[in-house]
Amino acid sequence: MQRKTSQRDAIQEVFIQEDRPLGIEDILTYGRTIVTTLNQATVYRTLKVLVENGWLTQINHPSLGTLYERTGKEHHHHFYCHVCRRVYELPGCPLAQGDIAPKGFIVEHHEVFFSGTCPSCC
Repeated sequence: MQRKTSQRDAIQEVFIQEDRPLGIEDILTYGRTIVTTLNQATVYRTLKVLVENGWLTQINHPSLGTLYERTGKEHHHHFYCHVCRRVYELPGCPLAQGDIAPKGFIVEHHEVFFSGTCPSCC
């Protein structure tokens, strides 16, 4: 069992406040507003524990690399804004409404990433 620390509390608080997928730099930036001494090594160690414990899940974005988000959410997809560089969650899944794969294929999982400009940046 891992001990509870102010750094871990800060990282978890970042995900509660932001409630969206975050990369390491975002976690560091937001986390340092809570605990100024937060460092990259601590973030990586804490993320590993939070993923192992099932509190976070990893997303492998094709251009942004590894992102993290809280678990327990309904299936959804992601949108990356090229202007503000934020990743947003898109509710629902239009692909779940029918057979999208050719006959004989069994789809067990899919991940779709959208990119463009968010409403705040238009």
